[in-house]
Amino acid sequence: MSEPVALEPVDALRRIAFLLERARESTRRVEAYRNAARVILPLGEEEVRRRVAAGTLQELAGIGPSTAAVIEDAAAGRVPAKLAELEATASGPLVEGGEHVRAALRGDLHTHSDWSDGGSPIEEMVASAMELGHDYMALTDHSRNLRVANGLSAERLRRQLTVVDAVNRATAPGFTLLRAIEVDILDDGTLDQEPELLAALDVRVASVHSKLQMEPKAMTRRMLAAVRDPLTTVLGHCTGRRVMPRAGDRGARSGGRVRPQSRFDARAVFEACAESRTAVEINSRPERQDPPGELLTLAVDLGCHFALSTDAHAPGQLDFLDYGCERAQRYGVPMDRIINTWPLEQLLDWAAPGP
Repeated sequence: MSEPVALEPVDALRRIAFLLERARESTRRVEAYRNAARVILPLGEEEVRRRVAAGTLQELAGIGPSTAAVIEDAAAGRVPAKLAELEATASGPLVEGGEHVRAALRGDLHTHSDWSDGGSPIEEMVASAMELGHDYMALTDHSRNLRVANGLSAERLRRQLTVVDAVNRATAPGFTLLRAIEVDILDDGTLDQEPELLAALDVRVASVHSKLQMEPKAMTRRMLAAVRDPLTTVLGHCTGRRVMPRAGDRGARSGGRVRPQSRFDARAVFEACAESRTAVEINSRPERQDPPGELLTLAVDLGCHFALSTDAHAPGQLDFLDYGCERAQRYGVPMDRIINTWPLEQLLDWAAPGP
């Protein structure tokens, strides 16, 4: 592992937050560093150094002893102790295996921002994706039915698309933020957004978020209707299970408890995915590991395509791809059937709604 290098104060704070997120530390700890970066960013380098020299950093709301120490070290050209510690303990591979799959991935097709239940602005998610070397990233904030996650109404989604277009005009060539959504699969299998608006997007991840323990025959009908919809690009976290508390949760509270998987006819659903060109998501969040191994093997055997994605709700979670890549390799997922190993043009052509 290479030695950490000195960074500017904002970059040092962002890097610490990123490493804490990928290590699944509490949101409160992460936000202390990310918020400190937001506080000093508009001040400019000269003002930050003036405050360091005067010892007045902690007079700024949101700057405490720990974040002030990082800023002071970085401003002096030193590697902050907290950054050096995390680079030594939390920057290596998250899991052994899957390296060749990770090297082939070109982007991430399931991510969230603070427009729904993510913790960071779109621009921060984009900056981290670019730093990881992605060619593209799909911004898939939740749809209107998921009110607990601040799901997007049609009006808010239209506003978000103008932001996506502006981000793409501002980013360097070689990276594209895809117009996308994670759309709820409603009880009857319809998608939770205006069809004309969904058709204008690049990628549509369709997921079940409610009534996860629906009777198996009804759940099967629900999922079949969704994956056969020409607007569905990816079937997200198909069983809805949770095998450990979510990243950042403090213990097993209401949203973080383990959760059994939904029951449905997986063979019928995956056959429909293969026939309809709907990719099955390999959800890389360590608390999901969805689909379970036996279902992932079944989807491979039935000829499904796959989207290997993070479901990231924070920049550091974009590195959770390691977990999904290891599972893809372990269960023999063919590389050419992972749609986000494809160049952007091929992906967009495949994802375009069919007749």
